[in-house]
Amino acid sequence: MIIDSHQHFWYYEPIKHAWIDDNMAVIRKDFMPSDLEVVYKEHGIDGCVAVQADQTLAETDFLLKLASEHDFIKGVVGWVDLRSSTIETTLETYSQYKKLKGFRHVVQGETDPNFLLRPQFLIGMSLLKKFNFTYDILIFPHQLGATLEFVKQFPNQKFVIDHIAKPYIKDGFYDGWATLMKEVAKYENVTCKLSGMITEADYKLWTPEQIKPYMELVLEAFGAERLMFGSDWPVCLVAGNYSKVKSLVTNFISTLSSSEQAQIMGTNAINFYNL
Repeated sequence: MIIDSHQHFWYYEPIKHAWIDDNMAVIRKDFMPSDLEVVYKEHGIDGCVAVQADQTLAETDFLLKLASEHDFIKGVVGWVDLRSSTIETTLETYSQYKKLKGFRHVVQGETDPNFLLRPQFLIGMSLLKKFNFTYDILIFPHQLGATLEFVKQFPNQKFVIDHIAKPYIKDGFYDGWATLMKEVAKYENVTCKLSGMITEADYKLWTPEQIKPYMELVLEAFGAERLMFGSDWPVCLVAGNYSKVKSLVTNFISTLSSSEQAQIMGTNAINFYNL
């Protein structure tokens, strides 16, 4: 079974989606399940995990509603304010939704480089395991140091790093990112998504060869049993199309055993998110 572990839906709103700048104008429109279903049929994808793009409870509810209406949406990664004083009650309420698998915060957008380590955030984080929720880590490379300290504190929490921690592929920076990714990967409760890579390269000029060293590093560090394919649709459309994104990963892993390929293309996501 092939699972896309990372994609988004939205009704486009200029203020809410201000992060979609002029260079990304191609995705300034609505993207809904009916659009993605066509793409999945064409590319043999069996299901997906829908991930939050907006930091509101309304976003979580929106994704849960879509998941209840479309069987191919196997799981949802929503948003809650982990710093809230009422977080435990909120988590308890959401634990009743079978398709809600975990949460994410747009940590990459936080100015505080140590956001993940702030006491209020850590208190909320410590409650996720109680309700069997996963946590998606969305960061830039300069936040990997804090991430390393963060994952150390929760050895029993299931974490996944989104978009291989967004290395600066366009600028060719590698070493600092690689060193810290290897350190984070030593914690076996941390998984990594092979996703969002083409948008960290030059949108128009990227090549698979340019991205290959970054994929090689995470394969070496995490192993096939802790990597999962994700498209980052529709964001990926600013730098290519679904075919290119899927091929980038499938071509890269083609030399692995069939069972390892199956793990990366679906089994790991099914196990991680309990789909």
